[in-house]
Amino acid sequence: MKVGATFVVMWSSGFVGATLGTRAAAADTLLAWRYLAAAVLLLGLVGLRSLRLSGPAWGRQVALGGLIQCGYLGGIVTGVGLGVPAGTAALVAALQPLVVATAAGPLLGERTTRRQRHGLALGLVGVTLVVAGDLTGGGAPAWAYLLPVGGMLALSGGTLLERHWNPREPLLDALAAQTTVAAVLFISAAALAGHLRPPADPSFWWAVAWVVVLSTFGGYGTYLAVLRRYGATRVSTLLYLTPPTTAIWALVMFGEQPRPLALGGFVICAGAVRLVLGRGGRSRDTVAP
Repeated sequence: MKVGATFVVMWSSGFVGATLGTRAAAADTLLAWRYLAAAVLLLGLVGLRSLRLSGPAWGRQVALGGLIQCGYLGGIVTGVGLGVPAGTAALVAALQPLVVATAAGPLLGERTTRRQRHGLALGLVGVTLVVAGDLTGGGAPAWAYLLPVGGMLALSGGTLLERHWNPREPLLDALAAQTTVAAVLFISAAALAGHLRPPADPSFWWAVAWVVVLSTFGGYGTYLAVLRRYGATRVSTLLYLTPPTTAIWALVMFGEQPRPLALGGFVICAGAVRLVLGRGGRSRDTVAP
């Protein structure tokens, strides 16, 4: 499943881009300019053949963009900005495959086998080991910890809704519509907070280019592709591979050495995904590659 591997690499790039961008500006400034640039580019690409979505289609994409992009990123990034440790936020986000797998059976008919359920639980153990070094108390108020939870639930809800609706809009049209919705919301939020003006630092624009190309086009584009082709449980399970992949990104980009405990978590995450997605773990209701 080459598109699945691409999804993991591209989705993980977002954490690196966030680190690069927030060194020069506030998180909401980065999100606003990321989505403004991405929306302009995507609407330009789609405009070559015109973006034609019906009223109901726009309604679906507004809901999906609000959940998958605004709700998820807004909850995670804002929580970390308020002092929630990044490792804690990552661990909360890692609950998403369990939430989706639990709901996908009754809602979508994507039933999991016992082996898959064991793999999902094992994946959470692996992620815990990967982020264990960053599980500190932090200085955030207690309510701020609800923001990553809300972000995780938003991504879970959007994943389930997209699979349930099974929209027929072309992938590029859907991504353009969702990104436009996110751009409007993030620009409005940054403007209200007085953070819309970008810094003059060239590193900020390098970070914007990074997250637009790799994280929005690559990450969310392949997310929708994998979700539409393979189902909610499978795309969510691949998220277990994002903390190890992010650690590799951090090693290459910032020279951050992973802790020995994290190395064991890498192996466990890989084994967990193999249990869920391997031939023996495939349920009869899940679309096979």
